[in-house]
Amino acid sequence: MAYTQAQIDKYNRQRYITHLEKITKNLYKMLREESTTQEKFINKFHELKTALNKLPQIELYTSHHKEIVDFINAFYKEATGEDFVLEDVRQAQMSNLNRLQKSKNNNTYKKLKHKNSFNEW
Repeated sequence: MAYTQAQIDKYNRQRYITHLEKITKNLYKMLREESTTQEKFINKFHELKTALNKLPQIELYTSHHKEIVDFINAFYKEATGEDFVLEDVRQAQMSNLNRLQKSKNNNTYKKLKHKNSFNEW
């Protein structure tokens, strides 16, 4: 059974988005753990980023996913810099990851059923 191009594109899209979310979850776990060393953090982050780069690039439509990609790229550039100290950025990056999670949840909890009732007034 041959797959159509639309099915392949959908599969690749789901795989890419799933991997983006996997990276953010792993980053949060590593930042939360006090026992995570800087070397261990950078190695794991490098593994996750190279796995993401191996996946075919897809166009993202939602602002949430675009924010995740921008965050990952910016944080990776910062983490691979020579003057990176994990302890200095731990709290700031945890709050950024938390903000990304909140933006995802914000879209989930919108009450569209009440939207039309306000427009009728």
